[in-house]
Amino acid sequence: MAEAYILGIESSCDETAAAVVRSGEKIVSNVVFSQIATHQPYGGVVPELASREHLRAIVPVVRKALADAGQTYQSVDAIAVTQGPGLAGALLVGISFAKALAFALEKPLIAVNHLEGHIHAVLLEERQKGNHGVDFPVLALVVSGGHTHLYLAREEGPGWVYENIGHTRDDAAGEAFDKVAKLLALGYPGGPIVDKLSLHGNPKAVNFTAPQIKHRDRNETAQIKGRRFDFSYSGIKTAMLRYVETHNLKSTIEARRQAIAKISEPKFEDYLSQCDPQTLDLVASFQRAMVEDLVGRTLAAAEAYDVATLFVTGGVAANNELRQRFEQGAAMQGLPVFFPSRPLSTDNAAMIAAAAYPKFLVRDFAPMDFSAEAGLVLR
Repeated sequence: MAEAYILGIESSCDETAAAVVRSGEKIVSNVVFSQIATHQPYGGVVPELASREHLRAIVPVVRKALADAGQTYQSVDAIAVTQGPGLAGALLVGISFAKALAFALEKPLIAVNHLEGHIHAVLLEERQKGNHGVDFPVLALVVSGGHTHLYLAREEGPGWVYENIGHTRDDAAGEAFDKVAKLLALGYPGGPIVDKLSLHGNPKAVNFTAPQIKHRDRNETAQIKGRRFDFSYSGIKTAMLRYVETHNLKSTIEARRQAIAKISEPKFEDYLSQCDPQTLDLVASFQRAMVEDLVGRTLAAAEAYDVATLFVTGGVAANNELRQRFEQGAAMQGLPVFFPSRPLSTDNAAMIAAAAYPKFLVRDFAPMDFSAEAGLVLR
């Protein structure tokens, strides 16, 4: 296969990222500018602010990625950019910049689906380890702040094709983690803090029941070929809110919020010291319920579709308990399970450049008039 250096650009949400990847299997550089500090006061991503921060960061981030890789604008072979899904305004910043580069440099432009990028984050790192063989079919769980999807994947030429066999009916798993953390005054992003705090509580203290999904998804328009394994996390958020109200936790939450607000850069130990045993038990029980649902539905889908390999990727894949439970459960089913490293679990551009390589090989280039697709579907 032809060797190619691809410059990847990612701006789908709140990270401005650029990377250079060689031939889809070697990270030469990977630069991520995080906007956490910008969005922290609001407890979530503010789309308008995200777009402005991308505009401010994209030029220095791309320049650093090229410099770190020992490459120049002229020396890369192609430019890849996230087309969607994501925040429309944020996506347009990356796409506009990538288009301008491709036009000025007369380089091929490759549009990449963000969700396929997350799947290629796993492939990229396995190939860096020398593991080039993957047994099909592959079941990929993409679980993050904005997405909770199950894809059945098979190989077609140098690339993969995907069938969605499950998705969230309402909130994504990562969104549920962040909103519960916001409810309990545990900072933003909430997932990593909840993960660490859960080790200090009793995961069986509060019994959160798994969501029962019986009716068909009203948004599902595609012909359903087989069983679906959908998720729903609005119910557990409501259950958390009711628990806070019925157990009179509002005053302790407000006291924690005020105490944390006095610390300029709060660390995990600061949050831990402000949590009473009841709150720690609640956090541990919430995480247990989330992890059990994600692992249980995914492994049930793996069994139903008789898959050969399991990928778990996206920001929530960095959760320690989720990884441990998947490793245990998959081992019991004799199923190999692969995760990206924690730096490649969250949004980055190396995964975008890696996912672009199969398209580069077949000259699947984007026309200059393509645009952002906030709800882009992976097929």
